[in-house]
Amino acid sequence: MTPQTTVSLHPYFKPHDGKLAEFIAKMPAFVERTRSEEGVLFYDFTVCGDIIFCREAYVGAEGALLHLDNVGDLLGEALGIAELVRLEVHGAATELDKMREALKDLPVQWFILETCLQK
Repeated sequence: MTPQTTVSLHPYFKPHDGKLAEFIAKMPAFVERTRSEEGVLFYDFTVCGDIIFCREAYVGAEGALLHLDNVGDLLGEALGIAELVRLEVHGAATELDKMREALKDLPVQWFILETCLQK
C-alpha cells in the first residue's frame, strides 16, 4: 500500500429531525461489518452537532468498492433516516477513475492526489 493507491472516502450525513440517536445506534453495525474487510486501512465515525462523518480509507479503488458492496444494505437503511450532504473521494486519478461509474448517482466531489509524503 502506498499513498498513490490509497483511496479515502469522506461521507457527511445529516440525520433527519429526531433521528440522530437512531443513526448513532446503527454505527456499530457498520464498524463490525467492515472489520472483516481485507482492504480497509481505517474506519470510524465522528460526530459534530447534527452531522456525522465516516472517516475511512482503503487499499485502492477495489478495496473501497468492495466495502461499499459489503455495507450496501446498511447504507440503504442509514439513508432512510439521513441525508448524504457531501461525499468526497480522495486518491490518485488512476484509482478514482475506477470508481466513477459505480458512484455516478451520488453527489461526489473527486479530490485528486497531487503530492504526498512517503516514509
